Amino acid sequence: MVSSELKALQSHSAKGTVLNFNLGPDEISSIVDSLIHEGKKIQDAVAAQTNPTFDNVIVPLATRENEQSAQYLVVTFLQNISTDKSVRDASTFAEERLNDFEVESNMREDVYKVVRAVFDNKSEMARVGPEDRRLVEKMELQYRRNGLALNREDRRRLGDINKEILDIGVHFSRNINEGDGRILLTRDELEGLPDSYFEGRETGAEDGVEKYVVTTKYPDLVPAMQLAKREDTRRRLLHVEETRCPENIPLLQRAARLRLQAAQLLGYKTHAEFVLEENMAKTPQAVAVFEADLRKRLNALADNEIAEIESLKKADKSAAGETYTGLYIWDFRYYSNLVKERKHNIKDEEVKKYLPMTEVTRGVLNIYQEMLSLRFVKVANAPVWHPDVEMYEVWEATEATFVGHFYLDLYPREGKYNHAAVWPIRPRFERSDGSHEYPVAAMVANFPKPTPSTPALLKHSDAVTFLHELGHVFHSICSVTKWGRLHGTSTEHDFVEAPSQMLENWGWEPSVLRRFAVHYQTGEPIPEGLVKRLVAAKNEGAGLSNLRQVFFGLFDMAIHNTTDSNVDIKAVYSRLREDVARFKNGDADSWGAATFGHMMGGYDARYYGYLWSLVYSADMYATRFQKEGVRNAQTGLDYRHEILQPGGSRDASVSLERFLGRKPNNEAFLRSIGLRSD
Repeated sequence: MVSSELKALQSHSAKGTVLNFNLGPDEISSIVDSLIHEGKKIQDAVAAQTNPTFDNVIVPLATRENEQSAQYLVVTFLQNISTDKSVRDASTFAEERLNDFEVESNMREDVYKVVRAVFDNKSEMARVGPEDRRLVEKMELQYRRNGLALNREDRRRLGDINKEILDIGVHFSRNINEGDGRILLTRDELEGLPDSYFEGRETGAEDGVEKYVVTTKYPDLVPAMQLAKREDTRRRLLHVEETRCPENIPLLQRAARLRLQAAQLLGYKTHAEFVLEENMAKTPQAVAVFEADLRKRLNALADNEIAEIESLKKADKSAAGETYTGLYIWDFRYYSNLVKERKHNIKDEEVKKYLPMTEVTRGVLNIYQEMLSLRFVKVANAPVWHPDVEMYEVWEATEATFVGHFYLDLYPREGKYNHAAVWPIRPRFERSDGSHEYPVAAMVANFPKPTPSTPALLKHSDAVTFLHELGHVFHSICSVTKWGRLHGTSTEHDFVEAPSQMLENWGWEPSVLRRFAVHYQTGEPIPEGLVKRLVAAKNEGAGLSNLRQVFFGLFDMAIHNTTDSNVDIKAVYSRLREDVARFKNGDADSWGAATFGHMMGGYDARYYGYLWSLVYSADMYATRFQKEGVRNAQTGLDYRHEILQPGGSRDASVSLERFLGRKPNNEAFLRSIGLRSD
């Protein structure tokens, strides 16, 4: 049921139902009241069924999920994008209330009893279709994994634990969004940064000296860490970044302890064992073997990369008459970038001139239109949450069939989510009358904003990120499922990144780059020589950059695949980073784990999935697109139909095998990062 506060707005220029994001705190609270009231009413009716069937138990529960999902997602999404702090606060509180209600719902023994009756009814399960059966199986498993097989006291304890974990997650994320760091630095201290970095930059006085404000937002932090010549500047800036949100360390410590308690209540040894049961990896042992093997292979590459970086820093220290004491974590981006510049004559500032945001947006959207046989229409005067936001309709390319909407919110602002991510705002689902609702997704990013003298210009890595995140958008938009629970990115967690990672390859295809990389002043296409140098530098630093990902995965497992309820978050993070990523931490106390948002954002015991899914993405790209052509329309349609369209309505292994024509392997992945398969 749609509450009066969240009625769909009809736009003369937008097809389908358009969601309303212009909500105040009172409206948000009223929507939450309605969601909880309607949810309880439906659950009570289902629990009262004396002859449980798919139609009178599963359908009402799943229909509630279908119809209420957009309301739930809008009111909880606002905390990440609203410019009004009172709205962000209301959205955060709404998520806490809704999380509590979902925990209570998942612990209802009376509802589980009738769901289990349908699950155990062989004739009823045989009567329904494959997606309906999968829905019942997922529902029953969710109830069981929420403790419905436990005794009453253990169920109560598990419910309390799950509520607290969810509340911790809300506050952890909010602290990161609201807790940006800042430092004042002089132009001399920022030696190496281009003039464009200082255009329009806020200044402030310190000890009577006018200095530039540098924040920990990505468009400030990353260029400074890559280009600032003075080591002390990089050290100080990284320290500001890694001493943000100290309150998050005890929160993460508490969450890890609670997750272990919950897993052990359910009969699992560790939280990772509990989580991985539903993933493609299945066990912590499989993840450990994967990461150990990859780490060993990557260290062979990293040995040479370390030697190159070390020689550059030693030369710098010698020229300055200073003693070389080693490589530190604040050296990683700077010297990695320096190696790339010197070996391949590649400078981000040169490449950026050919990647104005408007042209990249046009070009990347054209890639997706062509590949997926879709057509995008920008909506004029769209009802959006900020003037920077753009809204698009999605249509079938060759027919007047509407598919869905997506939003692009690309620039940083105060209080906004400070990384890049995609929110599926509404799933596609079928109604009982045969009609269906249209999917909606939103991409939120923090790309560099325009300056007084230049338009927004992207680094090449930004363009690749754009391709990646839009991959998530179109996983949601192109998915066609009967039930919202199985829609889009609702796949196994160690597969969910694969479709987006595969699309990153388009950013390295010379023929693709030349279609949209044009000089922001002259309109001249990017020179062929620059493209060749850019592509040649693709795997520069692959050993160290991938070891960094291995480190994050190992840290995740260290705090979640353990029976130690008092694991020291700070100590484990520091020790593993130095050991695995191969750069010293330095002597200053810091707590980088406090802003590792993935640990409270759904990637707990799952971070390994970024590298695990690269195996699948590389295989899909090399086996089909690289062989058949990145502009092959049939290959694109096969990808849309076999990988994106099923969403989570079938196992990802089935989708992969149908697209590849065989079981996946890791050969293409190893080649893609400069390694040989055995």
